[in-house]
Amino acid sequence: MPKVEQKQVVIDEIKQKLENAASVVLVDARGLTVAEDTALRKQMREASVEYKVYKNTMMNFAIEGTQFEGLKEYLHGPSALAISYDEATKAAKIIKDASKTMKALEFKAGVVESTLYDAEGMVKIADIPSREVLISKLLGSFKSPMSTFARVISAVAEQKGESA
Repeated sequence: MPKVEQKQVVIDEIKQKLENAASVVLVDARGLTVAEDTALRKQMREASVEYKVYKNTMMNFAIEGTQFEGLKEYLHGPSALAISYDEATKAAKIIKDASKTMKALEFKAGVVESTLYDAEGMVKIADIPSREVLISKLLGSFKSPMSTFARVISAVAEQKGESA
C-alpha cells in the first residue's frame, strides 16, 4: 500500500472517532515514563475513554472542517488525543487527576460539546462534577424545600390540634 493511502487510512480513523465524540482533549504527554504512560492508558481504558498518540499532520487533516478545527493552533510538539464518547468531562477529569502525580502531563486544549477551551479552560471543565452527581444535587435541592414545607405544615397542624 502506498504511503499516501496508509496516511489516508489513519486520517479516516481519526475522523470516524471524532464523529461520535462528546469531547476531545489534546494533551502533551512528553516526558512521561513508560510506567506512567501505561497507568494513564489503563485508567482511560477502564473509563471507556480512547487515548492515542497521532502525528500532528494526521490530526490536522482529520479535524479540518469539523467542530474540532479550533485545535489546529495547538497542534505543535508531541500531542495525544483523549476522546470521550459518553460523558463530556470524563477525559479531562482523568487527565487532571493523573497530572497531580505525573508532572509531565499537561493540557494543551480541548473541545467539549463544540466549544473550544484552552489549557486553563480544560482544568475548569475537569472540575465539573459528573452528570450523575449533578442530577442528585438537583433532586436534593428539589426535595429540601418540600420537606421543610411539610414539617412547617405538620407543626402548624399539631399546634392547632392542641389549641382545639
